Amino acid sequence: MSNFQQSYPKHVAIIMDGNGRWAKEQGLKRTAGHEQGAKIVRNITTHACNLGIKYLTLYAFSTENWDRPKLEVEFLMKLLEKYFISELPIYLENNIKFKAIGDLSKFSKKLQLLIKSTEEKTHLCTGLTHILALNYGSRNEITRAVKKLTDQNLEITEKNIESCLDTANIPDVDLLIRTSGEIRVSNYLLWQIAYAEMFFTKTYWPEFTTLEFDDILSDYNKRERRFGGI
Repeated sequence: MSNFQQSYPKHVAIIMDGNGRWAKEQGLKRTAGHEQGAKIVRNITTHACNLGIKYLTLYAFSTENWDRPKLEVEFLMKLLEKYFISELPIYLENNIKFKAIGDLSKFSKKLQLLIKSTEEKTHLCTGLTHILALNYGSRNEITRAVKKLTDQNLEITEKNIESCLDTANIPDVDLLIRTSGEIRVSNYLLWQIAYAEMFFTKTYWPEFTTLEFDDILSDYNKRERRFGGI
């Protein structure tokens, strides 16, 4: 892997798709897919940190996910609560800084406090910044950013819009990965992926490995990024 280490993307974003389909094919409940998916989050996050990638943004819960069956949504909320409790020591041990993006006001007070506490307790970490998109939708984010501009009476410029996005002060996405075989971006980081390289794999998220991640990084390193130039 050392032959392309210097060209690692600074910011990788992943749409973690396929938990439910993986569980169905295994003869399990959809919730089992989400539980296995959470384990993969840890694997990929710590691996990205060890590689020296600076930002990893994962699509954990979208603004549209509220439309899923009530029991599944309730399970996902409990899973998130357990995640923040169990992962805090992992973050600290690996020098990982945590940040959440999205409209967090829709979550329970308990979950909001866990998110805030995790951000506060890891804010001095200097390794990977691990970003979870929670109750996130890019159109919602851009709408909220424009409202901030209006409220602050700021001129509508690209720079000012970026400063009001949830990802303010975070570099644009270099590499976007989507698992499960779906080929779309699903309202995810629409502003930030303007010049991202995109990879779509048929692998379900619960089966996604660090080896496949490395293969994608190797492929990314072979691409020529021109950003609209020649």
